[in-house]
Amino acid sequence: MSSSTTLYGGASGRRVTVRDLTAAKERGERWAMVTAYDAMTAGVFDRAGIPVLLVGDSAAMVVYGYDSTLPVTVDDLLPLTAAVVRGSSRALVVADLPFGSYQSSPQQALESAARFMKEAGAHAVKLEGGRRVLPQVEALVSAGVPVMAHLGLTPQSVNVLGGYRVQGRGQSGDELTSDAKDLERAGAFSVVLECVPADLAQRVTTSLAIPTIGIGAGAATDAQVLVWQDLMGLTPRPARFVKRYADLAGEMDRAVRAFAADVTSGAFPAPEHTYS
Repeated sequence: MSSSTTLYGGASGRRVTVRDLTAAKERGERWAMVTAYDAMTAGVFDRAGIPVLLVGDSAAMVVYGYDSTLPVTVDDLLPLTAAVVRGSSRALVVADLPFGSYQSSPQQALESAARFMKEAGAHAVKLEGGRRVLPQVEALVSAGVPVMAHLGLTPQSVNVLGGYRVQGRGQSGDELTSDAKDLERAGAFSVVLECVPADLAQRVTTSLAIPTIGIGAGAATDAQVLVWQDLMGLTPRPARFVKRYADLAGEMDRAVRAFAADVTSGAFPAPEHTYS
């Protein structure tokens, strides 16, 4: 397979793998990761060539209506992950391990990850944290579970961090870099860097052989990720790092008002929408 087809040309007959992502970094090829929570949108993103779909614990907010990621459970995310797997045919599907499903021990992490792999068909899992989760990462990788790590602003730790704030300034930047290297040695195949200074993200990216995935981390990372509702314009007040690529909220508002008006006036259903 040529380098030009590895991620975006449509790998024939198989899904993107973690090895494809490492090879993309070696070539200097950047790629996009998008969240997905259902089969229909997963299919749209998959056909568009998005190589990695993340079933994020952000579903807590954009699907279930909570004000943070903390309340969502494994049982909440399993059917969403299974739907994304069924709706896609080419993307690598990564499932977020939610708060409380891996922190207590490597055994708990393996049990949670096994459910996502066996029951939902996920191809990898993501967890948050640095050196404190190294035993979990090592246990998962040794059991055959690919692990995406997550450093910087880790939303599951928002109460400890004191809110949604930029992380990694000053001495904590050195600690984050050290954590990233430790996670790579433990076997993680990639690292998400969220809300960290751009120069720090660049330093971490150049120090690792595995890909970095930025969200609010500048342009030097190997990949970028956004929540799909953010990039499509459904989120009322997106974060500074979000670029809106559509106004789906406005278009949906226009469409549903037009539908309601046609129903009220009797214009819908017309004869062409009616069975004789």
